[in-house]
This record gives sequence, C-alpha cells and structure tokens, in this order.
Amino acid sequence: MEAPNLPDMNDQVRQRLAKLGELAAAGVAPFGATSFPVTHHAQAIADAHADATAEALAASPVNVAVAGRVVGKRRMGKAGFAHVQDGTGRIQVYLKCDDVGEANYALYKGCDLGDICGVTGRLFRTHTGELSVHVAAYTHLAKAIRPLPEKFHGLTDKETRYRQRYLDLIVNPEVKDTFIKRSRIVSRVRDILTGLGYLEVETPMLQDQPGGAAAKPFVTHHNALGVDKFLRIAPELYLKRLIVGGFERVFEINRNFRNEGMDLTHNPEFTMLEFYEAYADHRVLMDRTEAIIRGAADALGVTTVAFGEHTIDLTGEWRRVGFCDLLTGQAGVPEGLLYDLGGLTTWAKNKGIELPKGLNLGKLWDAIFGAFVEATLVNPTFVVDYPVEISPLAKRKADNPALTDRFELFMAGREIANGFSELNDPLDQRQRFEAQAAQKAAGDEESQEVDEDFLRALEHGMPPTGGAGIGIDRLVMVLTGETSIRDVLLFPAMKPRNVIYPGGIPSQGGAGDVILSHGSPKPKETK
Repeated sequence: MEAPNLPDMNDQVRQRLAKLGELAAAGVAPFGATSFPVTHHAQAIADAHADATAEALAASPVNVAVAGRVVGKRRMGKAGFAHVQDGTGRIQVYLKCDDVGEANYALYKGCDLGDICGVTGRLFRTHTGELSVHVAAYTHLAKAIRPLPEKFHGLTDKETRYRQRYLDLIVNPEVKDTFIKRSRIVSRVRDILTGLGYLEVETPMLQDQPGGAAAKPFVTHHNALGVDKFLRIAPELYLKRLIVGGFERVFEINRNFRNEGMDLTHNPEFTMLEFYEAYADHRVLMDRTEAIIRGAADALGVTTVAFGEHTIDLTGEWRRVGFCDLLTGQAGVPEGLLYDLGGLTTWAKNKGIELPKGLNLGKLWDAIFGAFVEATLVNPTFVVDYPVEISPLAKRKADNPALTDRFELFMAGREIANGFSELNDPLDQRQRFEAQAAQKAAGDEESQEVDEDFLRALEHGMPPTGGAGIGIDRLVMVLTGETSIRDVLLFPAMKPRNVIYPGGIPSQGGAGDVILSHGSPKPKETK
C-alpha cells in the first residue's frame, strides 16, 4: 500500500508509516484491536502493593492486565523494559523473548514511543526495588504515527499545550490533576444544591433575544426557521420564568457565550452556576454562596490556597462591605462626586483612569472600582449595595431606593460570584429595560433590550426570590491556584493559526495568543 502524504511529514512520520506495512505483514492490524481486558491501573497497583517485598510477591503471585501508552523503552538483547502510562500513572514492564515468544517480542522491539499496548503478567520487584510487571503476553493495540514531543518530560510551550491539549495531558501529568479537581468541584457543587432541595434544570442555549447580563452576544442563523438566533449570554431570565411557574428552587450549571475580549480571566465561552430560590433574599443567597464555595474547597481538602503572591484564607469570616463605601473610602472618590458624571469624569481623568466607551455613571464606577479596589480584595469579600444604575435586574433597597439588594463575591482580586434579591416588580423592570434599550440604541452593544416575554411572565407574579451566579472557571482557578483561565479549560479559545485579526493585540496568555478586539471595554462577569 502506498504511504499517504500527511501534512507536516518528516522522517520520523515516514518511518512510522513504514511500520504499518511491517505490522500488516506480520498479521497484526495496526489499529484493529477493539478491546483489551484491563484488570488493574498503574496507580492502584502502586497503592495496593507499595509495601510488598520481592519475596512476598514471589510467594503469592499477583497477576495483572495493564494497558496504556509506551512512554519509555530500553532493550538488552533478548529482554527489555518499557514504561506504560495509563489514565492514572505509569508502571514499568519487563519482557523476555523466552516468556512472550518471538512474535510478541518482535512487536515489542518494533514499537515506538507513543504506541498503545496491553500486557498481562505478574508483579515483581527489580533489583533496584521498582514495582514492575513481568510480562507473559504483549498485545499491540494502536500505532502512533506521530511522535511525542522531543522533550517528552516537559512540554512547556503554552501555545502548543493549549492547541494540542492531548499532548499536554500525555506529557505533563500534573495538568490532568487540575481537571480531575475541576470535576470534583462541580460534583460537590451539584451535591450541595440538590441536598438543599434545588432542582437541576436546562434552559435554551439558542435564544431569540439575549438577556440576563450586560454582554455582546454571538449571533447565528437558524436555517429552518429563517431567523437569527443568539447564543446564551446567561440563563437568568429563563430560570426566573421557572420560579414564576412554581419551581421554588432551581439551578443550572451552564455554558455561556459572550462576544468579548479574551484575557487571563475571560474566555468567550465559559461555565457558570446559576441558582434561584423563591421566598429568599440576597442575604440567604450570600450564605448559600459561601457554603457552596467552602464545600467545593472541602472536596479538594483545602482551607487555604496559594494564589500568585497571596495566600487566601477560606476559614475566617467573609467580609461584607458596601460598593459605594469602597469607592469613597478605598478609591478616594469625594462623596459629592459619586453621582456627578462631569465631576467624576474629571476626577477619574486626573487619576489616570482610562475612560470606557459609551461613558455613563455605571461604567465609570466600574472603571474606578477596577482601578483602585478589585485587585485588593484577596480574601473572600462580599461587596454589597450596588447602585441601581448597574443592577438592572436587582430589587431596590427598601431604605435607599438608589441602591439595590445585590452582592458580588471577590476572591484573589477577581469577581467569583454575583447575586441579588431579584426584581419582581414588572413595572420597575420595564422601566429599567427601556433605559437599557436606550443605551443600546445609543451604541452600547452590551446593554439589554426590552424582553416582552419575560415581562409578561413577571406580570403573572413572581414571589420574592434570591438568585446568584458563580463563575465555575474562576472558582476552579482560585481553588487550584491557577492564574490563567486557559489552564482550567481543557480547550480554551485560541486564534486560528495563520489568521490575522484586525485590531488583535498580544495578550498575557501565551505566545501567539491575541485579544480579539470588538471595540468594547473589558468585559465584566455578571450573573
């Protein structure tokens, strides 16, 4: 059979393609195996027999069947060693031609690093004390046509790691541990909420009208209906429809999509937890949020986390402080300028703050908060009592209608969660939607439009409700000590190779990455 002409061909690939013919000539299908009866995994073997002596293993043989990738190999005439790596770790195997036969030993001799094999045999310890498998049978399972990276013990180029995550997982085992921890965190979050009587639900990702957050959406087209659809920026308005319908506690662990810039804490698609509870307010939801995050940390067995230069303590009291108090106290904004757009703009300019596009009080407050406050909130801090101008879905405070019953949780200098006592007054909600729509008409692509269907739902009556959202990606970042969101996403968004985007500028995320410029300010995570 003529060797195919693969992209990026080199001598190593050609040699491996030639071995396909050699395997076929020996009666072995290079990719023909359909299964292998695995009985043990590397880590379980190491754990179960850590203290077993050579004598004990010889006296009471332990037979195993292990499968995985060949990641190390050395031959010594009619015998040889190899390291086989499975999903849990790696184990050494020892083969002798006399034990496995000429045909099987030839398969072992001809295998390349990266090939996948299965071995059966008994456990023993080598002269150096390494727990190994004395192989009785060697089975070829799949051929690797492309070699592993030359520096097998450290694939360090970040762009390659993110683009070819499969190689990253093979050669950097500690990376796999981050994603195992992520799975544990999500499982614990789900268990906590279902234990509290919450019902897990699913809401549409393709929506007729984006809402529930201030963000620019992705637009797609539904061919059968002949209409444009929007990828979900948040599930909030649908989850609150369910509260109207009579479900009193609901949650969704959902994928959201926002057509905004990318940096160390933003990816255009990300995972959020949103949960809503009827007859509860934002204070109850703060308690729930704290319990969820403490529980997630407990799933990893941690109470403190090293994050960059900081150590985050999860055990103490979680501070609660007013948004405006931080602007006037920590940022130094004069109280008389808080609601004076002109005066506050001049003050911000004098402080060297870059003014956002579509300037209004809400965006200016956010810019000042980001410049002077956000990075200082290292230990868990609930920022509360946000102005109504930047909280279009939150209920006004009874004793101060200029503020809302809203909170945001900050850890490690970044927003982790956002929640509030939900606005259930349809007339007030309509006015706020209309104000948002006016901003959108004026050019603010992140503002929401009037959602008549959601307003109709509110007009049927929604009980007092508390709602919150927790950024799962950022939570995993904090609890695992990762400072880039790309390190907690298996397949982060990347600029396609050999494509130049107008306005793209280098990011801090790794070689070759860009921030996709959409003419919008730095995105702010919202529920």
